[in-house]
Amino acid sequence: MFADRVTIYVRGGDGGNGCLSFRREKYVPKGGPNGGDGGDGGDVIIRAAEGLTNLAHLSHQRHWKGERGEHGQGNNCFGKRGEPVVITVPPGTIIRDRDRGHVLRDMKADGDEVIVAKGGRGGHGNTFFKSAANRAPRQVEKGLEGEERWITLELKVIADVGLVGLPNAGKSTLLSRITRAHPEIADYPFTTKYPNLGTVVVDRENAFVVADIPGLIEGAHAGHGLGHEFLRHVERSGLLVHLIEAIPVDGSDPARNYAMIREELARYSAALAERPELVVVTKMDLTGAEEAKERIAREIGRDVLSISAVSGKGVPQLLRAIQDQLAESRRAQVEAEAAAESAAIAALASRPVPPPGPTRPPAPTAEVEPSPDAVAAPAGGE
Repeated sequence: MFADRVTIYVRGGDGGNGCLSFRREKYVPKGGPNGGDGGDGGDVIIRAAEGLTNLAHLSHQRHWKGERGEHGQGNNCFGKRGEPVVITVPPGTIIRDRDRGHVLRDMKADGDEVIVAKGGRGGHGNTFFKSAANRAPRQVEKGLEGEERWITLELKVIADVGLVGLPNAGKSTLLSRITRAHPEIADYPFTTKYPNLGTVVVDRENAFVVADIPGLIEGAHAGHGLGHEFLRHVERSGLLVHLIEAIPVDGSDPARNYAMIREELARYSAALAERPELVVVTKMDLTGAEEAKERIAREIGRDVLSISAVSGKGVPQLLRAIQDQLAESRRAQVEAEAAAESAAIAALASRPVPPPGPTRPPAPTAEVEPSPDAVAAPAGGE
């Protein structure tokens, strides 16, 4: 089972109550208050963890609650804090408040975490309220209730490369050829019902993740054929590899198929349409595929690559082109970040320095007139 969107209820644990207690021991009259505070309730935490590929493990448990804090006890014993509940999700999960609609956190990397429901604070015992004026307090506090909300978890697959194209364009076959993934492959459309991920290891220092996005159809941007369910998974891909059948089984025009998918991407997201793209003609082992490739390149007006995922022809050249394009994109990203940092520093340096504030004038010196009774002593003495 594959699940990429679930809605769950989360509630932090309630805080423990404070204790009302007085010290009572033999030969210790008026021992004073000794009621301890209650413990805080446990939080509900969502954490991104590598190794998970979807949200299916959350489909069978929709309610999550943190442990309640223990109540305070006499002899100044404080209640134990409630244990937090940690929910693990795959990287790429977006957490939204269901009712308000705002994003709480975008879990992009392994180890990212967020508290989605904070546990309630424990109540104070009567020891907290003692003072010189109130030596025998009888007031205590109850623990506060934990936060609660409904949240929606939506997975958007994180991959360096997204394979797009019409159904039966050869995306799953290519993924199984270049990675160890085992997607379902058959000779009918919509074999792939959910995205499949695979890692291509180029060498010890270079590798990239490829996502097989289920086949798109005309009207996908409007939700036709589960278009929204498919398109959102390609949003995070840094590079698109557009696969086109050299000789479509249904007899359609390959160039028109390419233009239609490009239009669907543009209507869904303008930023997605501007993503770097490699165009690849597949199934080159068929008769007449070479002529079809030349016609496709001529009609769409750009260079195309060609492969046969079954025989492996052209696959090494494709992987090399993908690696070069990813390296160029990373260099462009580093340069853009450096330029933005330099611009920020320049803007900070060019900011006008405010003039110094007005200085307080020196206090006038009071002139003291000599007293008329004062008589100057003669220089030579008497």
